[in-house]
Amino acid sequence: MKEAVYIFSGQGAQAVGMGEDLYKSSNAASIIFDKADATLGWSISDICFNGPEEKLRESRYCQPAIYTMSAACIAAFNETYSDSRPLATAGLSLGEFAALCVAGVFSFEDGLKLIEKRGQLMDEACRETNGGMASVLGGNAEIIKEICDEGGIDVANYNSPGQIVISGEQDKVTKTIKLMKEKGLRKIIPLKVAGAYHSRLMQSAADKFKDVLADVEFKTPVIPVAQNFTGKFTKNVDEIRLNLVKQVAGSVLWENCVHTILETGATQVIEFGPGSVLTRLVKRTVGHVATSNINSTDSLENFE
Repeated sequence: MKEAVYIFSGQGAQAVGMGEDLYKSSNAASIIFDKADATLGWSISDICFNGPEEKLRESRYCQPAIYTMSAACIAAFNETYSDSRPLATAGLSLGEFAALCVAGVFSFEDGLKLIEKRGQLMDEACRETNGGMASVLGGNAEIIKEICDEGGIDVANYNSPGQIVISGEQDKVTKTIKLMKEKGLRKIIPLKVAGAYHSRLMQSAADKFKDVLADVEFKTPVIPVAQNFTGKFTKNVDEIRLNLVKQVAGSVLWENCVHTILETGATQVIEFGPGSVLTRLVKRTVGHVATSNINSTDSLENFE
């Protein structure tokens, strides 16, 4: 196996049926799903396997579902490749919690409880505001940030060179898109989302989440974790907590995270969890690195 780093999927990668094949084929994965159901007191496995899709899009269900799916994927992987250990790890938005769990910062169960509460708080913030988001393809990041500042909205994600997501009040997002087009930015895609994630409209969720985080024991990571808010490795547990709070309403510096984890000398990036969004972003950021996805029984059996 190549020298690898692990990355973990974020919200939007979910799909009805995810993880069911792993549940049936992997004892380690089935233990994770059963543990998640017991921890939550309701069946997240049923929502993963059977949906409905509308429910799986809600943050309060979607976030625990993706976190559980990601944990099941890596459990199944470790069951097959028991000697594997990443040089570093990172996750996109909620995926950061899976990365921190793998690094030993908190238990799977504690991470799941945090994610459940995070999703609930973000849903509340969405209902209290009228937010929107859009993906801007191409263009200079600094210019896009300046236009966002002018329009009173925020940059939610720096995903890769040429892909930036903007976020804020819906009417301001609409006006900012118009302004961007007037300044020559043509490829702008409005996103179908419940609210303005990673923007100032999530500040109420961030403030409440700070109190939730204070009640959970954090340990020093045993594997370097690049955090979204800074794009850098962080060992100090107090800083890790603070970065998780700031991430809710702050920009996700995913492109920086990719560069940071690959500075370890890794030659392979393995994405755990539904979809393959992150490996595509990695390819756009650093084209030469090998990438793999672990999200099904087939992908596990065909892993190289």
